[in-house]
Amino acid sequence: MNTRMIGAGIFGIVGIAILLSLGTWQIKRLAWKESLIAQIEARIHNEPVAVPEAPVESRDRYTPVLAHGRFTGESVDVLSSQREAGPGMQVIEVLETDTGRRLLVDRGYVPEAQRDGLMLVSQDVTVTGNLDWPDETDSFTPAPDMGRGLWFARDPAPIAAVLNAEPFLIIASSDSAAVSPLMTMPMNTVSIKNDHLEYAMTWFMLAAVWAVMTFALVWRMRRSTV
Repeated sequence: MNTRMIGAGIFGIVGIAILLSLGTWQIKRLAWKESLIAQIEARIHNEPVAVPEAPVESRDRYTPVLAHGRFTGESVDVLSSQREAGPGMQVIEVLETDTGRRLLVDRGYVPEAQRDGLMLVSQDVTVTGNLDWPDETDSFTPAPDMGRGLWFARDPAPIAAVLNAEPFLIIASSDSAAVSPLMTMPMNTVSIKNDHLEYAMTWFMLAAVWAVMTFALVWRMRRSTV
């Protein structure tokens, strides 16, 4: 066995090991994601409770809550779209509770063409939903258009600073003041990406192809030296 064959064999083994490790990592991620989805599903359907005085994301995320008060009309729109309805807005509005708290409520989706006619001020409102701290921004997210009140991602802390509210969202599942064309969008796990199995299978298939190619290369080298 010459040096070239040894080098090709080592290169092949290292490549296979790397691809197998990536596939194994994706399997571990799959187990973690399935566990997370199961936890969320188990939690979001519990009986709603009063909004905690000082919610903490690590403890209270997805907690079902109930709040009563009035919608003040202070709001921002987050650019969104729905497959059946096309482009539109997620309406995030201030709910002023009976005790004076100012809470941000994601009231749901409204088609872009019908946004201007939507009435937002409402008295004697009851909202049920789930606490959330969405993390939808990255380095490519445009800055909000403050003049139009238009945002390009749900980002509770800066939205709360603009609207003088507490820095978390209630994702409404029931909104007694919601009327068409506003569509409440209850929290669910459908939007959580879970494609780790597909990635794992891809890495494992690449590892198999790499192994076959390595075997073929070494075999050809061996034959050429015979």
